[in-house]
Amino acid sequence: MPLVTSRQRSAVGRWPSITLVGVEEEPEKEGTEGAESQGRGCSRWIRRMCPCLYPRSRNYVVDQGTSDGDAAKPNKETEMSCNYYHLIYYCPINTQSLALAVVSVDLLHSPSGQNRKEHHTDHYHTNQLVLRRGQTFQLFVTLSRPFTPDSDRLHLELKTGPLPMVSKGTHVIVPLVEELEDNCWEAKVVEKAGSRIKLSVNSPAKAVIGQYQLTVVTHSNGVEATSTPSDLCFLFNPWCEEDTVFLDDEELRKEYVLNDTGLIYYGTEKQIGCRTWNYGQFDEGILEACLFLLDKSSTPPTGRGDPINVVRVISAMINSLDDSGVLEGDWSGDYTGGTAPTSWVGSVDILRQYHKRGGKPVKYGQCWVFSGVTTTVLRCLGIPGRSVTNFCSAHDTDVSLTTDIYFDENMEPLSSLNSDSIWNFHVWNDCWMARPDLPAGMGGWQAVDATPQETSQGTFCCGPASLTAIRSGLVYLPHDTPFIFAEVNSDKIYWQRRADGTFSQIHAEQKAVGHFISTKAVGRDEREDITELYKFTEGTEEERIAVETACRYGTKPNVYSAPTANDVTIEITLKGEEPRMGENATLTITLSNKSSKPRSTTLHSQMAVMYYTGVTKATVRKDNVPLELMGNEEKTVEWVLPYKDYQDQLLDQAALMLTVTGRVVETGQVLATQHNFRLRTPDLIITPIGDAVVGREMSAKITFTNPLPHPLKDVVFRLEGLGLQSVREVAMGDVGQRATVNLTESFVPTRSGPRKLLASLHCQQLTQVHGVTEIMVQERQ
Repeated sequence: MPLVTSRQRSAVGRWPSITLVGVEEEPEKEGTEGAESQGRGCSRWIRRMCPCLYPRSRNYVVDQGTSDGDAAKPNKETEMSCNYYHLIYYCPINTQSLALAVVSVDLLHSPSGQNRKEHHTDHYHTNQLVLRRGQTFQLFVTLSRPFTPDSDRLHLELKTGPLPMVSKGTHVIVPLVEELEDNCWEAKVVEKAGSRIKLSVNSPAKAVIGQYQLTVVTHSNGVEATSTPSDLCFLFNPWCEEDTVFLDDEELRKEYVLNDTGLIYYGTEKQIGCRTWNYGQFDEGILEACLFLLDKSSTPPTGRGDPINVVRVISAMINSLDDSGVLEGDWSGDYTGGTAPTSWVGSVDILRQYHKRGGKPVKYGQCWVFSGVTTTVLRCLGIPGRSVTNFCSAHDTDVSLTTDIYFDENMEPLSSLNSDSIWNFHVWNDCWMARPDLPAGMGGWQAVDATPQETSQGTFCCGPASLTAIRSGLVYLPHDTPFIFAEVNSDKIYWQRRADGTFSQIHAEQKAVGHFISTKAVGRDEREDITELYKFTEGTEEERIAVETACRYGTKPNVYSAPTANDVTIEITLKGEEPRMGENATLTITLSNKSSKPRSTTLHSQMAVMYYTGVTKATVRKDNVPLELMGNEEKTVEWVLPYKDYQDQLLDQAALMLTVTGRVVETGQVLATQHNFRLRTPDLIITPIGDAVVGREMSAKITFTNPLPHPLKDVVFRLEGLGLQSVREVAMGDVGQRATVNLTESFVPTRSGPRKLLASLHCQQLTQVHGVTEIMVQERQ
């Protein structure tokens, strides 16, 4: 098409000196028709040269930025090209009357950029943006003209899965708001520079993880336009307190999330060996392989926000049985057609092969290989994980919760019945998460086993099972707690066949399984023995109670003698008012004998500090109390927790749990109960000073009294209130023991009506201190 230059006002309306590219000059028309043509000429020319200003449908798209800080560039595949820029810089039109469109989106995805650094994803070898849920991220949007909030509308959309739906959380509408709030999808304009805006985007801590496509949608002058989709990925976030996988220790996060190498133990309990394993969760292609694994599982994306579901999927998909998972197991010794399990030194090659072949299982694996790959996938997706080795590991095949050995009448082994076994060693995994589906205290480390041994709900998977539940014999709690309990703490029961074909128990061997349970130490290439996390010390009454409790839920509940009576009750209550921070906490244990006969027991009690999610952090005190009860007698025991025992262990929510167990000597009845409570922290008292009027300065006094018998160091106050005061932090310094301090802050209300002013206090020794006051702000007269 020839270049046509026109300087006739009638040809180009109000722009007589512009050079038109690709527009053929038409002869003037006389009369009214010619005049109308002049008025319409500009509109027709703009529509043709700059289609971005007149998008025809919602699916109209423009160019997508691809690197941090890159200036917006025209898309060569559209007519926008340089014509749009020619118009902007050389045409004196009122662009505010034109439709708003997105020129480019910069996700700031560089590994060295702000997003990846703040989200701890800068180690991933991928060019796309990788984020962790429950945390804000930044992006730049370049528009076709400056954004005007009064007349323009803009929002983000994120979609994941094959059939995104708003109701399922897989199609997310992210609105533009004035102030970001925690734990929800929203975006805020934080910078403006001409036609370029910077958005801060927040995601909830329960968001579905996986691959998303992000688009920016604009509305103006009755026209809606959508940007080209951008790929990004959301992972679990162990750094976010609201995330179920939150792990409150940076050294633990470095080891169980960020460390890409480790040690896996093997051998026998008397000859423990170890091998280094390359987890490689950040290597090129591994994130893509892990996401492919989730997709291949056919698990709907709606279930990928819950780490419990995701861990069960991982456990099932690492082995190839019933779902063509990653590894085919082989214990035959003949590894023709594949790689011997002992030859693998890491997970990277295995996962890459599986992904490259479109989901064809890799040959071959055994327990430590299954575990190593599981650790890689867990850490890659943001779930803290580790490989764990159990020496003398039982395999219970009939859910009896015992390892059963059968003999005939002549004491010859019955091989057809002896399906239970004890392995020299077995390797599985622990993963860290809260368990909101279980009673309080069951969060923390969860056992998960990807080696295919027994089915769980029809699938070869195992876990997650709470280590606390395993330790206490609470095998009725999900998932697969009975199987893992038997691996670490079952007794070997010997049975002999009678003449009538029935079997009698002839011997019970304790301390036979679950020895030297091992994992790599945090920050050191050394073995850490974690047996105490899985079971009480062998032979103690607590350990025996756990074993007998578990077996009552197995297929042979009468292996251990049942109690002859259940006539003793136990209850825990708080004494007096709610215990306060900095003071002793006093509880009352009440034991009642409903029998007319004497009863005796020893109560084993322990106090643990908990995270608010129910995860136990540490045991701060233990006690054993022998008790004698006469017939129909009731006794109370005052249980005191001194401040000195818990002062260095408390967490944000100041939550504690007292667990009491025991056994009635005369009947064998097991006593067990728990009581959760929290210590009351002081409130901040906020007192408004002066009249509250829009645009007029006023003040508020914040009063705080240190409840502790020692100084608070580096105290920081935080003050904010919508329409009153933007977020402001004030460093108060040290506050003396039992001292009272006052802080007066001035601010200027910007909105009328009822407003709330909030304040909080934080320091290393005391958290969860806050206050609020309501202020009625009047319009300025």
